[in-house]
Amino acid sequence: MTMQVDYSLYLVTDSTKPILADRNLVSVVRSAVEGGMSLAYPRVTKTHGVPLLINDRVDVALAVGAEGVHIGQDDMASARRILGEDTIIGVTVSSVAEARRAADGGANYLGIGTVFATPTKENVKSIIGTAGTREILNSLASASDSLKTVCIGGINAGNVQRVLYQSASTERRLDGVAIVSAIMAAEDPLSAAKHLRGLFKTPPPYASRSLPRSISPADILAQAPTIVKRLGEQNPLCHNMTNLVVQNFAANVALAVGASPIMSNNGDEAGDLAKLGGALVINMGTSTPEGFLNYSKALRAYNAVGGPTLFDPVGAGATEQRRNGVKQMMANGYFDVIKGNEGEIKTVSGANSQQRGVDSGRSTLNGYEKAQLVKEVAARERNVILMTGATDYISDGVRTFAISNGHEYLGNITGSGCTLGATVAAFLAAHPDDKLLAAVAGILMYEIAAEQAVVREDVKGPGTFVPAFIDSLFAIKQKTASGDNSWLSAAKLELVRV
Repeated sequence: MTMQVDYSLYLVTDSTKPILADRNLVSVVRSAVEGGMSLAYPRVTKTHGVPLLINDRVDVALAVGAEGVHIGQDDMASARRILGEDTIIGVTVSSVAEARRAADGGANYLGIGTVFATPTKENVKSIIGTAGTREILNSLASASDSLKTVCIGGINAGNVQRVLYQSASTERRLDGVAIVSAIMAAEDPLSAAKHLRGLFKTPPPYASRSLPRSISPADILAQAPTIVKRLGEQNPLCHNMTNLVVQNFAANVALAVGASPIMSNNGDEAGDLAKLGGALVINMGTSTPEGFLNYSKALRAYNAVGGPTLFDPVGAGATEQRRNGVKQMMANGYFDVIKGNEGEIKTVSGANSQQRGVDSGRSTLNGYEKAQLVKEVAARERNVILMTGATDYISDGVRTFAISNGHEYLGNITGSGCTLGATVAAFLAAHPDDKLLAAVAGILMYEIAAEQAVVREDVKGPGTFVPAFIDSLFAIKQKTASGDNSWLSAAKLELVRV
């Protein structure tokens, strides 16, 4: 009978000079096992009851009496024939087809990856990310519960919680993570292993504390004033890492809705700012390599404390650099909300979508297809996806809504999308318990304010619209604080069943 194995923290040893340096391999592994790693290397594994698996070499596994072997796709049948039914056999998989083939072939566990790019593996077939990992897990819904899964590739203390959270689905979750450099290159493997063990057992700070509850448009309209009022009372920090063109406009909009804005593209100070209880907006309108480094620092800082984060992938499909930037940012951290036009959300989804600058380009989707897309991406990322347009579509993967407020002048001024992002982020900071509800409340306030501004006699076009719009945002905040919620009678909000 195959032994019961704890796959939670699977140590993959690496004795190469760049990773191990001058440390003793056995000492490093012994410390890691004492710190909580659950699969490891000979000479120390037996003492601590940790199984030994040999990579690729079936003959070595047989010779040393190892508990199992980890092999490639083509070696499954021969390995089982040689090693017998009681030996643990793990198989590397990077696609749904490979996973199903290995499961049908009798593998005991699957090593899913490569999740993130890593210097420890060469000739990597593909980087699948958390989305690819989740897709593979979903495909194993009907597989036996005895089939276990771990993921591998770039897993460390900075991302292990996010990988577990974003890859999980209602069908299946990872049983463990494979760790290489985060232990083998650590100065203190014992402490590193203990830290990873603790992270594995706890959800990330930004994780939803409960499943999304059913909510109707009427429910949202009833609760939106409370969030608007709370925002005005709390004045949460709204940290904007936004493009240079709209910083002043974004700051004024944030002030008008009740937030306290700071415009800082310096990632090194994000750690201090994240502790102040506000939200982060990353807007990649100004796209530079240095900018992406600063964005990543800030994202990690806010993720570490569970601060709300919003990503605005401006012009995501316009250039190869921007497309790569989107991949980089989504690999480097978790976003509570991703907001973009149709072209930008298509790029986020992984589809090839060529944009002309920051414009979305000609729409190729009808309303139902837009709703379907935002729901699918939100379910995949375990966050909220907002697609802006004449009608906005927003979903958290379970609940999906359409919002048809706003005015064409918003499309004729620079930065309306960017300032909507700042508004939504401020609402997330005021009401983090239901991010979809917070985002919809922010969108309604923003777009109804635009409608109220254009009917003023002094508004003659886009140029006079901007100051009137800021005034309208401020007026809605003030009226709501005094109990006047009449502005919500203009809301055009509907539930979309996808």
